[in-house]
Amino acid sequence: MKIKEMQLRKLLSQFHLTEFETEVLIATASIEEGKTLTYKELAERIGRPNSYRAVGNALGRNPLAPEIPCHRVIKSSGELGGYSGKGGNRKKKRLLRSENAI
Repeated sequence: MKIKEMQLRKLLSQFHLTEFETEVLIATASIEEGKTLTYKELAERIGRPNSYRAVGNALGRNPLAPEIPCHRVIKSSGELGGYSGKGGNRKKKRLLRSENAI
């Protein structure tokens, strides 16, 4: 396990997340600025390819948005999907535009 991942795992442990939610957020933290993944791609990345709805639910519990960039996860259709961070989808769109991701 990388040092950064260990530090992130320790930080997330204080928020009482499930192991699944923690895995989703750690994988999300590795999405590069200016890039996006779909909920399905993120589910595949963590080895749970049929759990894309659960991935969305886990992202909805992200206590460190936008530092853990859940705004970089979108629907397979290209639609934004949800954003539970302050400002909702308007903020998600603004963040993605500022990163030249959309």
